Amino acid sequence: MGSVIIGSGRSLPARVVTNDELSHIVDTTDEWIVPRTGIHTRRIAIEETCTDLGAQAALRALGAQPGGWQREAGAIDATSLDMIICPTLTADTHFPSEAARIRERIGAVNAVCYDMSCACSGCVYGLSIADLIMAGAAFARQEATRIGTPMRCNDVRRVLVVAAERLSKLVDWDERATCILFGDGAGAVVLEWRDEADAGAPEAATPGILSSYMENTDDVDRTLWCDSAFASREVPFAADGTTAAPGSSATDAPRLAGTDAKSDPYMRMAGQAVFKFATSAMVRCTNEALARAGLTTDDVTLFTPHQANERIIRYAAKRMDLPMERFQVIIDHVGNVSGASALIALNEALCEGKLKPGDIACMTAFGGGLTAGSCVIRI
Repeated sequence: MGSVIIGSGRSLPARVVTNDELSHIVDTTDEWIVPRTGIHTRRIAIEETCTDLGAQAALRALGAQPGGWQREAGAIDATSLDMIICPTLTADTHFPSEAARIRERIGAVNAVCYDMSCACSGCVYGLSIADLIMAGAAFARQEATRIGTPMRCNDVRRVLVVAAERLSKLVDWDERATCILFGDGAGAVVLEWRDEADAGAPEAATPGILSSYMENTDDVDRTLWCDSAFASREVPFAADGTTAAPGSSATDAPRLAGTDAKSDPYMRMAGQAVFKFATSAMVRCTNEALARAGLTTDDVTLFTPHQANERIIRYAAKRMDLPMERFQVIIDHVGNVSGASALIALNEALCEGKLKPGDIACMTAFGGGLTAGSCVIRI
């Protein structure tokens, strides 16, 4: 028994931004960007909201719009979803959650919803947590049946994991080290818990999430960082008991407790430190997840990693003694889309026929937090 991917979808903004266009706003060139990142173009949301992107990816995963992939013929009913998990850094609102906004848009009236903030590892964290929640619900169902009592938790059998990002809103477009890397988009999968293997399918070919691994490392050196936009907002109270008039322009107006200076609303990144962390985490997490599944890299049909930089993927592939043909690389035309990247890569591989039922995919990600993890999935 386990969590089976029954639908997959992706959504990208209409606007394509080339490296040559970037050269008009920062000191860079296509010849400088491509060898260092592998990126030729990225998608930037001009009119699309985070909700627009997430909802379209979700609808495609459900089969309600063309362009997605479904395990079986026919659309998946949105009302059958029990939960929606949305990994995102760029929700359109603090509340309701982005997951709740997507729920309303797609008509998933029975789903409970929440967002996750784990940066580029959102794809792996979302899949792993959905799998854990459904496994817990399955155990609760069994116990309730055994002792004849109501379930002690929600009965979660279908979960939509939809990562949606508009990182263009967090990028400092005057800083070439980061603005060349990131793009906008969304990726989604529908997971279904199955108590039994598919009828007639050999046990060795039973689909589902075979294993997962997640980890966190303290980012004491601010390797990947983005302050909250409201962290330095003034409040009309001070620790000494005094108050300031609302809207006061006094230079000594009190600030939010725990802040020393005005917050920086833009994403900041220490490139070399990120490269070192990412390559190490990618190899370590991949090996750990495969070991938990009782598999090796030879058993994997296709790797669908987070797309931060093509050099990171190439370096990790070399360390694992694997050819690049074993990796689904999409960063050349979408850039780094944070937690949505690997889900977009997975969807492209499914739609292109590079992954078929029975094949094994390995999804590995790393990002701010510092977060990292890997999932091994039999399609």
